[in-house]
Amino acid sequence: MVTIRLSRGGAKKRPFYDIVVADKRRAPTGRRIEVVGYFNPIASGKDVKLHVKNERIQYWVAKGAQLSERVAHLVKVANDANQAG
Repeated sequence: MVTIRLSRGGAKKRPFYDIVVADKRRAPTGRRIEVVGYFNPIASGKDVKLHVKNERIQYWVAKGAQLSERVAHLVKVANDANQAG
């Protein structure tokens, strides 16, 4: 099964997550099919905290991909932010 989930990167105590499309059987930091955004939880100033490619996420969901709980929440937050401003 294909899932859309977070893949951790960054240095110790400075996390940075890619939102990736990957096979569920692969390791979270392993091979991925496509990167569809990123999440930077410690962004400050002019840094972008969340970037999501909604078109690609909708494409993969239409093909049968499942969103993880955290990614589903992040996509909802991104959509709410786009509608508000």
